[in-house]
Amino acid sequence: MAVTGVTSLAERMRLLRSHGITRDFSNMTEEHEGDWYYEQIELGFNYRMTDIQAGLGLSQTERLDTFVSARRQIADRYDKAFAGLNAQTLAISDNTQSACHLYVLLVEAEKRHRIFNDLRKMNIGANVHYIPVHTQPYYRNLGFHYGQFPKAESFYQRAITLPLYPTLSRKDQDYVIRKVTEVLR
Repeated sequence: MAVTGVTSLAERMRLLRSHGITRDFSNMTEEHEGDWYYEQIELGFNYRMTDIQAGLGLSQTERLDTFVSARRQIADRYDKAFAGLNAQTLAISDNTQSACHLYVLLVEAEKRHRIFNDLRKMNIGANVHYIPVHTQPYYRNLGFHYGQFPKAESFYQRAITLPLYPTLSRKDQDYVIRKVTEVLR
């Protein structure tokens, strides 16, 4: 834990604890693309966990299989529901298993903003994961630039992440499926 009365130092510590990422538009170098947008403006760390959180994490490892199973069941429902829509789900290679940390739909890049905004207006916690690292200001200052990793950029321009967590109720799953289907038709 760190305590300071110096605003600039507090802001720097907040940046460093979260990979150097800011969501404060006044600190950004680019025009923000939407509510999901963030920029990594310097190299930081993942210092966001407390001892209590670590203890809870250890206790949850006993339920990990249950959590992953629930996520997979929801992902399977989504896969079936979205199969005929104008969107692509992520393929899972043979002989592998996904923990279904995220559920990503790939949509037409030109429609992604509209689809994202429509889902948010319907109270669906859609998001976009992840902004390509090489496009972040910190890495651009190291010489990386747009166009170096076109597949990552294309993925980002098409990706929308849908709610997926072990306790997502059947009713909420049905709502997500219904609204995503409406928006994509």
